[in-house]
Amino acid sequence: MPDLDLLHISIADQLLYGFTAGQLCVRLPVSTALNGAGERNGSGCTPRGRHRVRARIGDGLPSGAVLRGRRWTGEVWSSELHAQFPGRDWILTRILWLSGCERGYNRLGEVDTFRRYIYLHGTPDSEPMGVPLSHGCIRLRNDDLLALFPRVPVGCAVQIEERACPDWSSAILN
Repeated sequence: MPDLDLLHISIADQLLYGFTAGQLCVRLPVSTALNGAGERNGSGCTPRGRHRVRARIGDGLPSGAVLRGRRWTGEVWSSELHAQFPGRDWILTRILWLSGCERGYNRLGEVDTFRRYIYLHGTPDSEPMGVPLSHGCIRLRNDDLLALFPRVPVGCAVQIEERACPDWSSAILN
């Protein structure tokens, strides 16, 4: 399968759309921020605008690998581990670390997506998709992330918008 050259995340739809050469190839449910959209550091919001994938982390790790500080802890998520650490914001399986492209909007200063550690990452399968619940990141099912990860190169464009994308919601996938 060819690499994707654009990921479009619709906060309204709670969906990720992946494109290659302008053709829709991937549509996946996500979970964005419980606090809604926003760029400010400490807001717990999902940043909007143009971004790029700056780093890919976790290639080769098992599904459910627990990542802290962008490093594998050696643990694999389980309901027992979850019970030991209630309230932990689980970052699992893989990380696609985003960097903002719009100076003063999502890049540099108090609005820097990269310094806010905003990722696309896996989450426990017990967490619902299609419902905003994250602390700012874009959460995906682990199996979805495992399928997506090899197709997303460093530098891949990522557009995050609040609006719904009705013209893509019924598009036929390649």
